[in-house]
Amino acid sequence: MSDSFDPSAEGLYFVPLGGAGEIGMNLNLYAVDGEWLIVDLGITFADERLPGVDIVLPDPSFIVEHRERLRGIVLTHAHEDHLGAVPYLWPRLGCPVFATPFAAQVLRAKLAGEEMGEDVPINEVPLGGGLELGPFRLRFLGVTHSIPESNALVIDTPHGRVLHTGDWKIDPEPLVGGEIERAEFSRRGDEGVLALVCDSTNVFRDGVSGSEAAVRASLEQLLGECAGRVFVTLFASNIARVSSILAAARSQGRAVVLLGRALGRYIDAARATGYMDADDRFITEEEAGDRAGGDLVYLCTGCQGEPNAALARIARGDYRNLTIGRGDVVIFSSKIIPGNERAIDRLHNRLAVLGAKVITERDHFVHVSGHPAREELKQMYGWTRPTIAVPVHGEERHLLEHARLAESLGVPEVIVVRNGEVVRLESGRAEIVGHVATGRLALDGKALVDTEGTAIRERRRLMYDGIVLVTLVLDRHGKLLTEPRLSAPGLANGEDGGEIVDQTIAAIIDAIGDLSKTERRDDAAVHEAARLAVRRAFRAGRGKRPLIEIQVVRP
Repeated sequence: MSDSFDPSAEGLYFVPLGGAGEIGMNLNLYAVDGEWLIVDLGITFADERLPGVDIVLPDPSFIVEHRERLRGIVLTHAHEDHLGAVPYLWPRLGCPVFATPFAAQVLRAKLAGEEMGEDVPINEVPLGGGLELGPFRLRFLGVTHSIPESNALVIDTPHGRVLHTGDWKIDPEPLVGGEIERAEFSRRGDEGVLALVCDSTNVFRDGVSGSEAAVRASLEQLLGECAGRVFVTLFASNIARVSSILAAARSQGRAVVLLGRALGRYIDAARATGYMDADDRFITEEEAGDRAGGDLVYLCTGCQGEPNAALARIARGDYRNLTIGRGDVVIFSSKIIPGNERAIDRLHNRLAVLGAKVITERDHFVHVSGHPAREELKQMYGWTRPTIAVPVHGEERHLLEHARLAESLGVPEVIVVRNGEVVRLESGRAEIVGHVATGRLALDGKALVDTEGTAIRERRRLMYDGIVLVTLVLDRHGKLLTEPRLSAPGLANGEDGGEIVDQTIAAIIDAIGDLSKTERRDDAAVHEAARLAVRRAFRAGRGKRPLIEIQVVRP
């Protein structure tokens, strides 16, 4: 339910449900006189605070409640944090989806994997194209990023123009796709931009983000210095980087082996939309077995330390017959996404133990970011000259620093927004005017559950404090027919667990013995007495507060 905002209110509003105060999980809402539009619908990846969960999604409950007013979902590009939630959340939204060809191709492959591809109406928009959705007139503007066909959106409404940048940078030599449409941004600025909703990821980085062409030259040099096998891991969606690895390998007379299904899916999409040539060929793992190791480059998924990705599986000896050892070089042609540091460090250490040489962006020029540094942000503000600046796609510190930068550039109104806050976009009256429900959902197997719900809370408690399972067999008068059976996996195993188990069983027997005859006939009373006995015993003996499950059986 909305907290303090009328979803049918007149005017132009911006409401992030994900991606404001965090990097990833983007879900942006725009409203015009009670009609709504979604821009991007993405995921983020879980950390150790969500045991058993890999994927986290924004909670769309607010817009689901008002989906009869929802005109569509518009996707800016094909990164997981911008379209990865569509297969899971679209059934709740049930509206048309709009994307340019590459993103549409990637999304179709994802939907086919979820066995729902025929249900979602995907409408392809040509590069530079536009569409009208009720009061929203949209035009896609090409930007450079780390994936083909990244787009900014010009959103024209009766109340003014919004320019939503999506993810972008200014790459003078992008290798795949065209350059950013500078003239179109400037033209929109000349006509007037009410609000710029802009990427904040690299606001702390001075200068510019750099060019893919420079990375290609550096990779060619680096591969020329490597004598043995080379493993390169990167973001699967970075088709320009994949092309650079192929080019660098060819220049050194090496063949490239592809490892990881995600890489294959993005490469298939790139070929289907003309961003990779058919002669950009990889050899199979079987063909690689017939070649000398020094002639090979293995292109792998797993640059963020993902445990089920190809590189991690190879490192722990769990990938068919392929191993990494002394003399091999592993290049991480990527950056570390905040939150993944521990997983990546573990992988680096494992590779080092195996004898491989690990090269990261700290050691060599092997990566450039897909997001704008400060000079590029200044250029965007120079082109568009907005009345209102709304920083997004960043953690709190990024948003606040971006706000300071916008103010220093003379933007009249700057709004720092967090997920769930409603921003009125109106010249001279831009402000946060309300709040709506927001939150996070975890993909738990095939189910979507609240990350703060009972299931996840109990699982987290299990992870830290464990569980004790007790079975009590009593006759109808409440007399124990056999000694209580107790299991405490992870808490009381092996020789070191015998004492606490014996103490706890004795405490349960005493607790039941202290009950009155009437209470021993009552299953609830027996259950509670046993539960309290277990809790006291484990708190005293182990300093733990485990989950406790008591089963009372009366034959």
